[in-house]
Amino acid sequence: MRLQCDFCYLMCSLKGGQRGVCGIRENRNGELVTLGYGELVASAIDPIEKKPLYHFLPATETLSVALFGCNYRCKFCQNYHISQGERVRGKKVSPSQLAQALKESGTPTLSYTYSEPVVWLDYVEASAKEVKQIGGYNCMITNGSFSKNSLERVLPYIDAFNIDLKGDEAFYRDYCKGQLQPVLDSIETISGQKDKVLEVTTLLIEGIHTEEHLKAMANQLVERGVQVWHLSRFYPQYQMRDHRQTSEKYLLKLLELASQFSIPYIYAGNSNLREWEHTRCPSCNTTIVTSHNYPLKTKIEIETNLEGNLCRQCGFEIYGAY
Repeated sequence: MRLQCDFCYLMCSLKGGQRGVCGIRENRNGELVTLGYGELVASAIDPIEKKPLYHFLPATETLSVALFGCNYRCKFCQNYHISQGERVRGKKVSPSQLAQALKESGTPTLSYTYSEPVVWLDYVEASAKEVKQIGGYNCMITNGSFSKNSLERVLPYIDAFNIDLKGDEAFYRDYCKGQLQPVLDSIETISGQKDKVLEVTTLLIEGIHTEEHLKAMANQLVERGVQVWHLSRFYPQYQMRDHRQTSEKYLLKLLELASQFSIPYIYAGNSNLREWEHTRCPSCNTTIVTSHNYPLKTKIEIETNLEGNLCRQCGFEIYGAY
């Protein structure tokens, strides 16, 4: 008997013993199971800014975890060792144990990250519910390839998302073996939730991402009400080790281009462009957070001109949760 997995947009229909594209969802004796359920292949306490999340509890740390697996085949993946190929085994941790670990860590948030949490969404959902019961917060760092049903299931329990917008349809096809539209649909759904924080990240690959590509992505984000966009510098990884790294000059050019669109908070990633790491008030340009450069600062200084979510200088509401 075939069973249909609805975790991601692929909606794989699996006969007995068959696995989905992700390699970890399997029809086992008439039941859909997640191989390696609860087996953590990565776990660390990170600055929340590393996710990157700049508008959700800045200057705090987050307990970050991953199970194995991904439904994309990105040629530039920096975590390919826990997302691609043969499944890596890890230490088994139940959702309740994970919530207890969060409590003992003293950090306010649990982040599902590093690999692709959409393909182990049953573990995310179960863990996120446990975290909510102890008063914690949940963050999901994802490619955004949810199915409509799976996003609806997990949305009540996730407080902040960072979603990758990788490029145009051709880029998704040629470099990721994915599709653009499901990602845009997820971005639109989450952006429309007033009680969620959404940030979007694009890894810019010089020689592949052009100014026209950036303009198209910017328009897509503006249309969907996105407030925060991280433009990150590519470094050679995985199957693209021979491709040159993106220059800071090119990154700066695209940052300046992106700033011409109605996206109020634009940041540089993987770079030394420090002036693009500050959070500034879109109304009066007052600096709200002096720097998000987590490698150099253990704690990030938050200026006294932020009162709650409001700029103290002009009263403008700053996007996010502080």
